[in-house]
Amino acid sequence: MKKSFGSGLQSFITLIVALSFTAGACAQGRWVKLAPFPDPSEELLGTAADGKMYVLAGLAPGFKAKGLVYEYDPAADQWTKKKPMALPAHHVAIVEHGGKIYAFGGFVAPAAGPPAWVPIDNAWEYDPAADTWKALAPAPSKRGAGAAATVGDKIYYIGGATTAPGAKEPGLMPSRPLRSVGNVEEYDIATNTWRARSAMPTPRNHLALGTVNGKIYAIGGRVGSAFISGGANNLDLVEEYDPAADAWGVPKMRMPTARSAVAWAVHDGRIYVAGGEYQDYRSSAAYRAVEGYDPASNTWTILPPMPLQRHGLAGAAIGNRLHFVSGDVQSAGTGLEMHTPSHDAFEFDGGGK
Repeated sequence: MKKSFGSGLQSFITLIVALSFTAGACAQGRWVKLAPFPDPSEELLGTAADGKMYVLAGLAPGFKAKGLVYEYDPAADQWTKKKPMALPAHHVAIVEHGGKIYAFGGFVAPAAGPPAWVPIDNAWEYDPAADTWKALAPAPSKRGAGAAATVGDKIYYIGGATTAPGAKEPGLMPSRPLRSVGNVEEYDIATNTWRARSAMPTPRNHLALGTVNGKIYAIGGRVGSAFISGGANNLDLVEEYDPAADAWGVPKMRMPTARSAVAWAVHDGRIYVAGGEYQDYRSSAAYRAVEGYDPASNTWTILPPMPLQRHGLAGAAIGNRLHFVSGDVQSAGTGLEMHTPSHDAFEFDGGGK
C-alpha cells in the first residue's frame, strides 16, 4: 500500500526529532545503577544533607504509614537504616536546612473505621548526625501531599489536600469530596513560629517545589482529588513565588509532561522533575520522564528517561548526580503493589547543564 506524501513527511520529521533528542541526551550525561533500596516502597520522600541522601516515609497496603528513615552514603554506595519517624505518616512535606531535615503535615490512619488519609498538622526536626527527632510548633493547618522549600532561614510549606468543609469523615477517601489547598505557611526556624502568607494561585496537591535564586517554583501536581484513581487531573503548571514580596507572579513555561506524585531535586540552578503517574478512562501509567526547568531562561530541558517508570519515588541531588530511589512501577489504585528497589542516578557531564 503506497504511503501518502504527508505520511512520509511526518515520519521523516519524527525521525529527525528522535535523532536530535538522542544526540542531545548523550551529550548531557548518563544513567548509572547504584545500591538498591533495602525496603522498596511507594510514597517515599528524599533530600540531601551534608553530602548524603535521606529517604523517608513510605506507604504500605491499607494506607499504613511505614515511617522509614534510611541514609545513603555515596562514597560507600551503601544504605543504613536509621531511627524511624517519630510519628509515622505519609505524604509528608520534607526539606533540608542547615544539615537538618524538617517534616510537616501528612496523613495518618484513622483511629477507627475504614482506611482513610487523616490530615495532620505535626511538625518535626530530624538531626541526621544525632539520629534524633524533635517536635516543633504545629503548622497552622492540617493537610498532606503538600511540599516545602527554604529561602534564607525560613521554610515555606505550600499546597496539599485536606477534608472538605463539613465533612463527617475524619480522613480523605477516593469516593468522598475533599479539597486541594493553596496554603502558604512560613516557618521561622530561629523562633519556632509560623505565619500565613499569600496563597498559591492554583490550589493543588502532590506537587514539586524548588528554590532558585530566592524564588520558589511550584511545579505540576494534581487537582480534583488527592487520589489519582479518584478523578484527579494532573497539571503542567509552573507558578513562581517571591517570599521577599510575598507575591505570586505570572505562570511560567509549562512543564512538558503534566504529572503528579513525582520526585524532584535542584541542581546547578535548575529544578529537575522525575517520574510520576497518570490515569484516565483509557489508561493508567507511571512515567519515566525527567525534565529540568531553568528559571533564568524560563525553559525546560528534556533528559534521557529513567531506566524504569515509577511514581511515589524519592529524589535528591548530590554532587553531579540526581538520585531517584524506589517507588511503584505503576499508577496507584489497581489493588496490586509493585514496588521497586531500583536506585538510579543521572550523572551529568561537565557542569551539569
